[in-house]
Amino acid sequence: MSSLVQSVDWLAIAPPTIAAVVGLAVLVADLFVDERRKPLLGWLAVAGLAAATLMLLPLLDADRSTFCLVGDTSVCSYTADRFTLVIQFLVLGGALLTALLSVTTLKDDRARLPEGEYWFLFLASAAGAALLPASRDLATLVVALEVASLPAFALVGLRHGDRRSSEAALKFFLSSVTATAVSLLGIGFVYAATGTLHLTRVAERIQTVDGQLHTLAQTGVVLTLVGFAFKTAAVPFHFWVPDTYVGAPLPIAAYLSVIGKAVGFSGLILVTVVALPSYADVWGPALAVLAALTMTVGNVGALRQQASRAHSAVRLLAWSSVGQAGYLLVPIAAAAYSGDPERSIGSTLAYALMYAAVNLGAFAVAALVGRAHRLNRVADYRGLYASSPLTALLLGFFLLCLAGLPPGIIGLFAKVTVFAAAVDAGLGWLAVVMAVNVVIALVYYLRWTALLFRAPAGEPVRHRLPAPLTAALALTGVIGIVLSGAPQLVLRFTDTGLF
Repeated sequence: MSSLVQSVDWLAIAPPTIAAVVGLAVLVADLFVDERRKPLLGWLAVAGLAAATLMLLPLLDADRSTFCLVGDTSVCSYTADRFTLVIQFLVLGGALLTALLSVTTLKDDRARLPEGEYWFLFLASAAGAALLPASRDLATLVVALEVASLPAFALVGLRHGDRRSSEAALKFFLSSVTATAVSLLGIGFVYAATGTLHLTRVAERIQTVDGQLHTLAQTGVVLTLVGFAFKTAAVPFHFWVPDTYVGAPLPIAAYLSVIGKAVGFSGLILVTVVALPSYADVWGPALAVLAALTMTVGNVGALRQQASRAHSAVRLLAWSSVGQAGYLLVPIAAAAYSGDPERSIGSTLAYALMYAAVNLGAFAVAALVGRAHRLNRVADYRGLYASSPLTALLLGFFLLCLAGLPPGIIGLFAKVTVFAAAVDAGLGWLAVVMAVNVVIALVYYLRWTALLFRAPAGEPVRHRLPAPLTAALALTGVIGIVLSGAPQLVLRFTDTGLF
């Protein structure tokens, strides 16, 4: 008789587990650590995230799976394949950089941001985000999504006595709860039609659904897509983004712009390409239209930002992140039409890695300028080169990467791979829409870049660089420059192994 006791591959689940365990350790330590030593909790979180990221290295040798069905070990709930490792690297590496930004922010705003609660919630969210790409059944997928999302609501509204922060958290919470409810309803319909939650089995059984359940299955597919569209901030489900980014502590806005998107897109890829390939005729056109709408609305929204408006720098980055989400949707839509969906998904991952590095770098500069200019307007960046030449050059480089212009070669390379995915899949109209949006984006990225090198309006403000911010800027800058010199490394790394 076969044993019903499962063995757990602890090495496979080490990255998210380490993040979760360190989060619990921080929560307990907060009870006993003296107020003056609270900053040590931040460095403990940084060390934990660094350890979790390093634990990805032993997993590069071969795919590993755990929590498998006793009768069929090929059907598992957790798989650490190349797709999983790429997303986990993005999530944990991005969380590590965000943690470095957070150390400085918490030091500057200690009276209003409780450190123990902040780091516990942050690590809990990072653990959920790292678990999601490894999920291979719908139940684990939803649990991971909520573990990543629920602490993020609290982090957005954690700043004491800040009405803007509370309002941002409420908008984020209501939109995300709506998305979860819609997703759960859709997943329930898919389960009712197929009788299974495992993604590979859903893919097999949904093709042979009884005629009476066909409409139920189709409705489930559509509702699940709508739910994930909320999570990825796709238009028209993007309304929460600008106010949430402005109201949140700046490192959390950076976290949502990168790790939040990684969570949404990895879940969307698993649900569409892995679980529902036979419904490509439903989700392919839907995602193509969403991609076109999202990039257009996001870029037009960023273009309309006035340089003198309060928090316009963060608002511009928020709208820009909506536009970038549109580009990320293009290869997923292309996977529905492509004979090689793995290559299309690789294009999404390549773009996501580029976007994560340079967008976190841009937020790091915004955090630095925001220390001297609380309103953090685009106009406050005028003449930054005169006071902080290296910082201005880095921000200019990050913005050119996002625009896809040299010397930001990695940005150009990432956009070309997305273009190629659309053209190869026969989505010429979507490639044209993307080309128009790239031109629109050039206007606001170049306008901001030019402002950095203009003569300052008054006396140049010197920006003191704390060590954690310096480390975050240096890491993002080095990653961007190295990848611009050898962009082929990204494609080699993003060979997904999903199929």
